[in-house]
Amino acid sequence: MTNQPILSGQRILAFVDDEFEDLEMWYPVLRLREAGAQVDIAGPKGDTVYTGKYGVPITSDYAYGEVKAADYDGLYVPGGWAPDKIRRYEDVLRLTREIHEAAKPIAQICHAGWVLISAKIVNGFTMTSTPGIRDDLENAGAIWVDEEAVVDRNIVSGRRPPDLPAFMRAYIEVLADKKNGR
Repeated sequence: MTNQPILSGQRILAFVDDEFEDLEMWYPVLRLREAGAQVDIAGPKGDTVYTGKYGVPITSDYAYGEVKAADYDGLYVPGGWAPDKIRRYEDVLRLTREIHEAAKPIAQICHAGWVLISAKIVNGFTMTSTPGIRDDLENAGAIWVDEEAVVDRNIVSGRRPPDLPAFMRAYIEVLADKKNGR
């Protein structure tokens, strides 16, 4: 193989807490790594095992407060029940806002929109999610659509696990475009 991976040299921050949706954590992390990105996992505590809704574990590299938005090219937030916990940390909201203000790509799927809502960055964005948080997104000023993946400026959103292939193609494309100055 002579071609360099499309996201080589990029660093992506992924948030975690217990009860993440297993596929919505691992599928994106593996796809991003496969594309050449370094993916750092940040949770309430560093070097800690967090468990998904169906029992699949992942170990955090850092605590939320140990990372800086400036060190990353993008952000990934998984779904499941974890986003309701993740959004309660001021460091998460600060990092999310800083990454958004720098127009770096942010991807969220399923219930992960709660983190972006709490960071107050969804107003005026067209997004999708699990239908269960449609009202939350609309009440925060987002325009909700029922599509497998939606890209609006720097925010990429997806609905649920069956949409992961289209969602990740969209996110990787946005990251690659940003890397190449498009």
